[in-house]
Amino acid sequence: MLNLANKITLTRIFLVPIVMLFMLVKFDFGRVSIVGVSTSLSEIIAAFVFILAASTDGLDGYIARKKKMVTNLGKFLDPLADKLLISAALISLVEMGRLEAYVAVIIISREFAVTGLRLVAAADGQVIAASKLGKIKTIAQIVAVALLILNNFPFTYINLPLDLISLFFAVIITIVSGIDYFYKNRHVIIKKS
Repeated sequence: MLNLANKITLTRIFLVPIVMLFMLVKFDFGRVSIVGVSTSLSEIIAAFVFILAASTDGLDGYIARKKKMVTNLGKFLDPLADKLLISAALISLVEMGRLEAYVAVIIISREFAVTGLRLVAAADGQVIAASKLGKIKTIAQIVAVALLILNNFPFTYINLPLDLISLFFAVIITIVSGIDYFYKNRHVIIKKS
């Protein structure tokens, strides 16, 4: 039987195809305009569902720890849900022409690399907890992806490329946090060599 925390995590996984659907299928729901700058309602729905799904990440972990519901299933599903959500959104943004493929590859590669490091550590009975940089990285990626889904709406109106600024920051912090994980946990790799 699934506990509440695991149900929330599964909900995040089930929201992934919904985000992709509203990003990639051109529904004719109309557009939303603010002072001449507009975006499609479909993109607003995609961004809303993406943000909703991303916000459940902290919630499921908090509930699991607070109510002592930490399970092996949850330890497996939570990082999987995070990576599915971000990877699916990035790949969809590449398909939409709003993101260069190399940027998606950098971010997704870092996720695979850190996951691999965690698996090697887990085989030795060690747990590599999320770092502060890792948490900042997650927030930066969520902000950048949401702005890219919205095509920088409504910041286009004031000529502020906040989507590109946040994407640049997300890529830098993604790389830095990945290096940080490997540096702080180099003993895991050195021991296995």
